[in-house]
Amino acid sequence: MAEEEVAENKQVILKHYVSGFPKESDMEIRTTKTQLKLPEGCSGAILVKNLYLSCDPYMRNRMRKMEGSYIESFTPGSPIGGYGVAEVLDSTHSNFNKGDLVWGRTTWEDHSIITSTESLAKIQHTDVPLSYYTGILGMPGMTAYAGFFEVCSPKKGERVFISAASGAVGQLVGQFAKLFGCYVVGSAGSKEKVDLLKNKFGFDKAFNYKEEADLNAALKRYFPDGIDIYFDNVGGKMLDAVLLHMTLHSRIAACGMISQYNLEQPEGVRNLMCLITKQIRMEGFLVFDYYHLYPKFLEMIIPQIKEGKITYVEDIAEGLENAPRALMGLFSGRNIGKQVVAVTRG
Repeated sequence: MAEEEVAENKQVILKHYVSGFPKESDMEIRTTKTQLKLPEGCSGAILVKNLYLSCDPYMRNRMRKMEGSYIESFTPGSPIGGYGVAEVLDSTHSNFNKGDLVWGRTTWEDHSIITSTESLAKIQHTDVPLSYYTGILGMPGMTAYAGFFEVCSPKKGERVFISAASGAVGQLVGQFAKLFGCYVVGSAGSKEKVDLLKNKFGFDKAFNYKEEADLNAALKRYFPDGIDIYFDNVGGKMLDAVLLHMTLHSRIAACGMISQYNLEQPEGVRNLMCLITKQIRMEGFLVFDYYHLYPKFLEMIIPQIKEGKITYVEDIAEGLENAPRALMGLFSGRNIGKQVVAVTRG
């Protein structure tokens, strides 16, 4: 094997399954050697150089041993996995060629061999930042699009509330809702994030939930006539309070429940009777069921990006060595906007 065909391969390894609040020390950086060519007999696979990796809240659940989940647990002692943007270095798959840029599921390392290519999509639009395919043009963007337009079935003029509104999904839902003609309020966890929602993303109103001693009073203040659509990224106490303020025949899209991910015992929700008395439709959804809409989504979103109608904010950590800290920052609200790890700049 020629020297130039072997390279160092830095990896982010999960050391053990995690209970409670995860820590950077639950992961480690390991450096191995890798061949820059697929092994003999490895058919239907691709070898990629990872460019950008996506930090997403759902990855927390993969750090524990799960049974019967929609997605598999990470394997302790092995690189963690998630969504990313990569360049194809070698391929034995008929749909992918050397030099192709792709986004989809990969592993957290410099170079990955991907044998399950079903989640991968070729990147056609390279006149926008490649990192966008971890966010606005990737899984979070599709989540926002499907959750708002397909699950929430919005009507012009409706009142929309979004929790964790400055995150990768929330910031897009709010902008989609504004462009659609809705009144939009978001909650976030810092003054900086609240300012971002109002001044950068164009929300009508926004508030810092940490400064509200009474969530019911806050929601009454911002929604005196009630909430028609709630896009829930938080769950727990926020969901419990929101239920009291939903209107008749309103809709709730249950996208995520980040307030519950690190609890040993999930919080109970007491106001579920409102689902019946107000005839609320509350629906949980997974983005995987909506990927068939991706071409339609791109047709809508690419022009909006280029025309400046949609704004997207990223928080980019440089290098795999900073990936554990970036991922853990999601659960303390440290990131501003979509958290991305730049492995190699594309």
